[in-house]
Amino acid sequence: MSDEEYRVDELARLSGMTVRNIREHQSRGLLPAPTVRGRVGFYGPEHLARLEQIKRLQADGFTLESIRRMLGGGAEFMSFAAAVHQVFDDEERRVVRLEDIHTLFPGLEDRADASAALLDAAVDLGLLRPLGNGRYEERSPRLTRIGAELMALGIPPANALKAASEARTHVQAVARGFVQLYMDQIWAPFEAAGYPADSWPDILSGLDRLRPLALDSVLALMRMALDEAATTLIEERAGLR
Repeated sequence: MSDEEYRVDELARLSGMTVRNIREHQSRGLLPAPTVRGRVGFYGPEHLARLEQIKRLQADGFTLESIRRMLGGGAEFMSFAAAVHQVFDDEERRVVRLEDIHTLFPGLEDRADASAALLDAAVDLGLLRPLGNGRYEERSPRLTRIGAELMALGIPPANALKAASEARTHVQAVARGFVQLYMDQIWAPFEAAGYPADSWPDILSGLDRLRPLALDSVLALMRMALDEAATTLIEERAGLR
């Protein structure tokens, strides 16, 4: 077996799915059948890529039936699938190996225990995604840069990750709200109408317009909240509250 072929249990480990999930995706027509030699099925990089695509689309709120139609619905659906991530995921991710993880946390090269703890925290937070074989995907280089700047201010990375974890919970709720608006008001009528070809431009336009509106709303609300929180804290410290 070459490095580019996987048995189903290895594919499950690399993709972060269970064997049962993989077999269910096959039965639904979401995943192509493996190459069978003897009585053993072998999967390749294209299967792993398809599973990653399915996971991303599920995370964006698509049902498995919608994903099945999308993947099997021709060029329009595949263009839409690509557009989803062009709109919502415009950062260029990079893959780092385990031995290079310390480059994400400058100054910790000689502290293996601290690096290991931060690695676990970063994975739990979703900043790093295990790819298997000692490789990790850095999902947001922008957040990594912010972490480095916080460290330069004297804020320990563990504290920064804790704050990020707390913020992420609230941001996820806001993001779900905006995505749900899109799904309910734009995608659902389109789906109910049977995906008419002449409506695709409006569907893609809706995606193009959603991100800046969502980001601008969050930024404006965050500025207001920071101002209010800072004012409250200063007044409390000054004994005015």
